Amino acid sequence: MQKEDTSWFASWFDSPYYHVLYKDRDDSEAADFMNRLTQHLHLHPTSKILDLACGKGRHSRYLSSLGYDVTGVDLSAQSITYAKKFEKENLNFAVHDMCLPYKKGAFNTVFNLFTSFGYFDNEQDNLRTIKAIKANLSSNGLAVIDFLNVCYVASNLVKQETKIVDGISFDIKREINNGYIQKHISFFVDNNHYEFTEKVRALTLKDFKNYFKEAGLKLKQTFGDYHLNAFDAATSERLILIFGV
Repeated sequence: MQKEDTSWFASWFDSPYYHVLYKDRDDSEAADFMNRLTQHLHLHPTSKILDLACGKGRHSRYLSSLGYDVTGVDLSAQSITYAKKFEKENLNFAVHDMCLPYKKGAFNTVFNLFTSFGYFDNEQDNLRTIKAIKANLSSNGLAVIDFLNVCYVASNLVKQETKIVDGISFDIKREINNGYIQKHISFFVDNNHYEFTEKVRALTLKDFKNYFKEAGLKLKQTFGDYHLNAFDAATSERLILIFGV
């Protein structure tokens, strides 16, 4: 019998309200980023790509439209159920824990996009995920982690706001506490009160370099935004890392 996953991200990411709150994510921005990234990496047209923590598969679907052989995996069964509606010959989805290798040596490229890293309470799970990414890569394969830039977030933190989506008023409070960037979300639906907290570990470039060193990986390049401009710790919105063996 499989043990129930009681982590915050298992419950929140599988909640229908998570998908309501984030329904307006910018697909055109995601497509532009994928175009730039795949061209920069000089991916072969038949490359096999693993989209790790793929959510409902928006990046996976676009990558498959470019002709790549794409597999998207995510812990959220609800997200994967939705994504499976779009499966085709070069696009497949599965429920999977990214701390574990999915298919060893099977992928030319592993993508972990849109801050889909650093959720774990156990610090060792972050390193386990890096090691799993390494195991998924074929020889000479490359991986990409698209993470937030902690310094930029700290300097531009919106501590409180309200977002109304589909008639639901989401009250959102943000803080940096105990090494995590936290977002507290509360709302009412049909007179029922819901509260969730998202948290991501405040990982810096130095932290990732330490993971890579311990996993036997090399950092190849860093970028600071989806236009692949140079990373600047003070001003870049993103921390995009390209690494491999």
